[in-house]
Amino acid sequence: MDEEYDVIVLGTGLTECILSGIMSVNGKKVLHMDRNPYYGGESSSITPLEELYKRFGISDSPPESMGRGRDWNVDLIPKFLMANGQLVKMLLYTEVTRYLDFKVVEGSFVYKGGKIYKVPSTETEALASNLMGMFEKRRFRKFLVFVANFDENDPKTFEGVDPKLTTMGEVYKKFDLGQDVIDFTGHALALYRTDDYLELPCLETVNRIKLYSESLARYGKSPYLYPLYGLGELPQGFARLSAIYGGTYMLNKPVDEIVMEGGHVVGVKSEGEVARCKQLICDPSYIPDRVHKVGQVIRVICILSHPIKNTNDANSCQIIIPQNQVNRKSDIYVCMISYAHNVAAQGKYIAIASTTVETSDPEAEIEPALELLEPIDQKFVAISDMYEPTEDGTESQIFASRSYDATTHFETTCNDIKDIYKRMTGSDFDFENMKRKQNDVFGEDEQ
Repeated sequence: MDEEYDVIVLGTGLTECILSGIMSVNGKKVLHMDRNPYYGGESSSITPLEELYKRFGISDSPPESMGRGRDWNVDLIPKFLMANGQLVKMLLYTEVTRYLDFKVVEGSFVYKGGKIYKVPSTETEALASNLMGMFEKRRFRKFLVFVANFDENDPKTFEGVDPKLTTMGEVYKKFDLGQDVIDFTGHALALYRTDDYLELPCLETVNRIKLYSESLARYGKSPYLYPLYGLGELPQGFARLSAIYGGTYMLNKPVDEIVMEGGHVVGVKSEGEVARCKQLICDPSYIPDRVHKVGQVIRVICILSHPIKNTNDANSCQIIIPQNQVNRKSDIYVCMISYAHNVAAQGKYIAIASTTVETSDPEAEIEPALELLEPIDQKFVAISDMYEPTEDGTESQIFASRSYDATTHFETTCNDIKDIYKRMTGSDFDFENMKRKQNDVFGEDEQ
């Protein structure tokens, strides 16, 4: 271990593994350590089921009815991949897709007045949907056509809207959309968790709705993908990429000290040895004194023996409960997957409800989501603090990732990766930098 590296990475969460993969592909010498004996850090999938019970302090072992413990891979952080989003692009460019198989999530649903409705995925579904009345549908269709044609580089497509000045609230007014449709558009299509976006310039929202519809267009059922065997497969895929390019991995490796000289990082001490480095990437848990708390997320993992009611017996889906419907500031989400994704025993479903904590009683906040899931065989409640780095790393050369937020997809995680990359290298992130070189170092020729 007593060696000199360009970059040392602490923690094998998804953010860290993607960055170590990119750095290795770009010719950097990387050492990647984790104090845990498994990959994934906060974003791992727990197996066998007994391990999940232990982790949440449940003294009983899982009942017989739960099937074999090894058939379970339970995500600690519920997220899906946008089919046309940045993470899929990263997977394709690095060819990490070779190590993974994906399934399309069967549907997205939105909660309104105590009931759940399917988010229309085709024009026919939209016209038949009970989410809005006939005239509302026409106006909504006009709005969607505007979004589809919108091109930020072509003012002819703006229809009198200034993408950098006109707020999203004003755009909704222009198309005369009612409150229910606004809720649905902002939260189920643009996937905002709060309503702050209404006061901001509309460009970001229009691009989010475009991402949603382009992702939807790829597979038709929903815009989301999910990897077989759980999200823990993602960090492992990128760790393999890093290893192919000479990255060194050490799990179960305690970190005793981050060694500083003159205000910047020079190495990491572990079990009496020091590995030297020029730059350090890590998750917040390794540097508590360089991060600050920005909030909390509650996540409740529920094991069910049935699909969720009113979802057409889907074996995977997402449900969005817009904040307005339950008098909150931020939305509540449910991600549901099942035995069809090799993450649960035959006939079992895993639904994970999550939201940003707003009060001193988080479990009461998430109740509306749990009501949709009844009966629940077993639930596991986690309340996690969310951290952000207090500095940008230019001085110390320590680059901390942000905690995983309550969004149901990986777009914010990818933004964090691009941001860290820019601060580390001084140049803008470019997907081209992730392309594998023609012949891998270890002769993994093209398949």
